[in-house]
Amino acid sequence: MDFSVVIEYFPRLMQGALTTLELVLISGIIGSVLALPIGLARHSRRLWLRAIPYCYIFFFRGTPLLVQIFLVYYGLAQFEEVKNSSLWPYLREPYWCAIIAFSLNTAAYTAEILRGALAAVPKGEVEAAKTIGMRQVQLYRRIMLPRAFGMIMPAYGNEVILMLKGSALASTITLLDLTGMARTIIARTYTPIEIFLAAGGIYLVISMVIIMLFRQLERRQNRHLQPIAVRG
Repeated sequence: MDFSVVIEYFPRLMQGALTTLELVLISGIIGSVLALPIGLARHSRRLWLRAIPYCYIFFFRGTPLLVQIFLVYYGLAQFEEVKNSSLWPYLREPYWCAIIAFSLNTAAYTAEILRGALAAVPKGEVEAAKTIGMRQVQLYRRIMLPRAFGMIMPAYGNEVILMLKGSALASTITLLDLTGMARTIIARTYTPIEIFLAAGGIYLVISMVIIMLFRQLERRQNRHLQPIAVRG
C-alpha cells in the first residue's frame, strides 16, 4: 500500500470533510427547530393533533434516507410550479437538496426522541407544577422541556452520529462531501484502500469529537442530578 497518496490528497479530503460538517451542522439545526413543534404535537392527548406528526414520522422513519434524497433532488424537478418559483435556483442545487432531505429526516427521529422524553418526565413533577397553578405553557417551558432535554442528550448524540454517517449518501447526487471526494480521488489514483482508510479515519475523529461534546452537554444539562460532595 502506498500512503503517500493520502498525504498528497489529504487537503482535498479535508475539504470534503468540511462539506460533510456543514451538511450535518445545518441539517441538525434545522431539524432540531422542526422537531420541537412536531414532538410537542406527538405528545398531545388530542388525536387530531397527533395524527399528522405521526404520519410524518412514520414516513421518514420507515423509508430509506437514500430514497428521500432522490425524492427531493429528482422529484421536485418534475413540478413546473417548483421550476417557476423563486426557490428553484436553490432547489436545483444538490447541496441544498441534501440539506432539505437530511433536515426532514433528522427532524422525524429527533421529534420521536423528544416525545419519548416528554412521556418519561416523572408524573410527580408534573402534578406538583399543576398544584401550584402553572399553566400548560409554563409547565412545558419550566418543567417538562428542560427535563426532556436532559434525558434526550445520549439518544440525540447517537442521532447526530447516524446523521454524520448518513451524510455519505450525499455523494449519490454529485455532492463532493468526504465520501464523494474520496471516490473522486480514487477514480484518479486507483488507490481505494488507502483513500477509504483515510476517509474512515476522518469520520472516526469527527465521531469522537461529537461524542465528547454531547457528554459535556449531558453533564451540564443534568448537573442537578450529580451527587453533592460533602466536605468533612
